[in-house]
Amino acid sequence: MKTDFQDYVAFWEKFQTQAAGGNPPDVFQNAVAYLRKYDKRGILLDLKSQIDAGNLSLDGFRAGVEKVGQVDGKQLGIPVGSNTMSLVIDQKVFDKAGIKPEQGWTWDEYFKALKKIHDTEKISGDTGYFGVMYLYDLYLRQNGKAFFTEDGLGFDEADLTEWWADGYNRLKAGIITDPKKIQQLRPKSALASGDAASEFTWDNFAVRYSTEGDSTYALAPIPTTDGKQTGQYLASLMLSASARTEHPKEVAQFIDFMVHDPEAAKIMGYDRGILATTEQFDAFKPTDPVSKEIAQYEEDTSAAGVLGAITPHPSGADTVEATFLRIADDMSQGKTKVADAVKQFFSEAKAALAA
Repeated sequence: MKTDFQDYVAFWEKFQTQAAGGNPPDVFQNAVAYLRKYDKRGILLDLKSQIDAGNLSLDGFRAGVEKVGQVDGKQLGIPVGSNTMSLVIDQKVFDKAGIKPEQGWTWDEYFKALKKIHDTEKISGDTGYFGVMYLYDLYLRQNGKAFFTEDGLGFDEADLTEWWADGYNRLKAGIITDPKKIQQLRPKSALASGDAASEFTWDNFAVRYSTEGDSTYALAPIPTTDGKQTGQYLASLMLSASARTEHPKEVAQFIDFMVHDPEAAKIMGYDRGILATTEQFDAFKPTDPVSKEIAQYEEDTSAAGVLGAITPHPSGADTVEATFLRIADDMSQGKTKVADAVKQFFSEAKAALAA
């Protein structure tokens, strides 16, 4: 067995080159945004036959997370860990302002909290929620829609206009961090620098704030529209296999080992998210406070009964996410008006999804 390690960005760049050349690795890391894209190109092995042959087990996956790797009846990836969207807060700032986020709190309550923080603590409440595609997906899901359908976008220009216009108005009111400050701080987060009190991100990314900042950070519930449903789901990094592999049985057995073996869990820890299977989750007991909180957050979110099926990700979803972030950033800096930004997004997104 030959292994190859890259950082996250370099990995995808190298993999895309390998895939385009017809020689991807036998086994490789994958993500939900790429499943349909690479399945469409005939790159991914459907692991269902190996599951049926007993070389790979789907038993014991937590909260049905194995479904993240399923597309059109095919099993194109096997989750190695799970994560969900979360709200990371500066606990000291929230405590000083007398704000305690509770499961089921609403967007109105969240924005009132940001204003109170701005007025009393003299810092912005959030780093720029309106540019986070996966958060907007949750908001849409709370309102009976979703960011994607299986073959396109699940919302219209009026929906996005409302979301971005509202965000822009809150930015101008001072409760969102100045985007120019965000640019100056990158790659450091404005939450970690003390220039904001909260930020929406995946729960397993929470470790960065303790590393970058000097405050105390905590995971808070996602705000809701109706006081109940957050729209959350479990996402996952996963292992996929090449459709060109000459060793499908061995590939399946290796993946099975990586997601079920207790000793492998102790080595990997939460490097790829909260461990996906119960035997690995039970085998690894985190000792650091951040990992403990991430695990507890996912347990609490699951117990709250708010987790649903993951939003479909059509081919091109990865490009659409980057487009959403870029155009929202331009809009927030005043480089383009909200109406023009919305039209630009829909034009570029539709082109990416049709490619």
